[in-house]
Amino acid sequence: MAGKIFQVSEVNLYIKNLFRDDFLLNHLQIEGEVSNAKRHTSGHIYFTLKDEAGAIACVLFAGYAGGVELLPQNGEKVVVTGGVGVYEKTGSYQVYVREIRAGGRGDLAQKLEALKQKLAADGIFGKPKKRLPLLPERIGLVTSATGAALQDILQIAGRRNPGVQLILYPSLVQGERAAANIAAGIEYFNRQKEPVDVLIIGRGGGSLEDLWAFNEEAVVRAIFHSGIPVISAVGHETDVTLSDLAADLRAPTPSAAAELAIPEQAVQRQKLNESRHRLDSAFRQYGGMLGNEIEQARLRLTHYHPRRKWEELTAGLAGREKELNREFRHYLRQVRWELELKQKELTAAAPQAKLTAGYAYLTAADGRGITTAEQVQAGDLLQIYLRDGRLTARVEEKESGGKEKRN
Repeated sequence: MAGKIFQVSEVNLYIKNLFRDDFLLNHLQIEGEVSNAKRHTSGHIYFTLKDEAGAIACVLFAGYAGGVELLPQNGEKVVVTGGVGVYEKTGSYQVYVREIRAGGRGDLAQKLEALKQKLAADGIFGKPKKRLPLLPERIGLVTSATGAALQDILQIAGRRNPGVQLILYPSLVQGERAAANIAAGIEYFNRQKEPVDVLIIGRGGGSLEDLWAFNEEAVVRAIFHSGIPVISAVGHETDVTLSDLAADLRAPTPSAAAELAIPEQAVQRQKLNESRHRLDSAFRQYGGMLGNEIEQARLRLTHYHPRRKWEELTAGLAGREKELNREFRHYLRQVRWELELKQKELTAAAPQAKLTAGYAYLTAADGRGITTAEQVQAGDLLQIYLRDGRLTARVEEKESGGKEKRN
């Protein structure tokens, strides 16, 4: 059938005009649960409005965002006012929101809060966190074998430390069977005889529904019971799941999880060198201090050693001996001088000295010294001592007191 051939842009423009001319489509109020809300750097907010049977894309331009009653938050039920239009570049349609007001709370949000309260009451989120190993050798991964999260982790690991062994447990990360898959992966690594050093579980970003498996009770309890430290890396930085709350460490993205788990080899080498230098410096300092203490101990030992005491005693005795000899010689000189003085005095006082001067001395025949006339009688024999000899004489007469008496 021959007819006009349209360009893609012409078809999109035609449909856009149909939407624009439809009064109902331009004046809609739609109630639904907010999901996958994201704010662009331009200030525009993009989100999905959904119910149990369907979903529709929405955009709240920055010009309207400052005047709405509330901003879209994941899990919240809201009523939006706006019109449906076609985006020509992609041919997709979305709701251009002008107003937002609160509706009832979303079913998923209510379910999530109820489960969170239950698990908190069981102490799941209050368990002490395990420390990550400083230098892990084996890391277990529970994620999709075909997802971008795995590629991000492999790239980071290859750059930071190619020597770390990565072991993958391929798992579903979205859908009804995903939670059981993830829990089984965590339990698998904990059963191994050679367990890994740390576990990373996660996936890339998505809506609340896409990430719901990481909110399931089976996954959260598997993390709680794991003997291996678990890093939860689910979605983007703004996405927070119950797995994040139960894990030993939460990473904003799978790439960040790899950076937290795998130390950079160059940095570790630098830290090792710094530690070695600090250790060498401390050892040298300790060696110096120890050497000083040994030297001080040696000096003390030398000072108090019996040999030193003997040497000090010997030296003291030798000094004392010299001092005594000096004092004794002085004493001898003093005694000699005194003896000589006494000798001179005795010599001067001795009879012999008088004889030398021309005097004589008398003794009786029995040797008694005669000093007075009263001691002799006429006729007594006397001994007369002179300078050069002795005479024997008889007393012929004596004169006493001026009276003479003859024999």
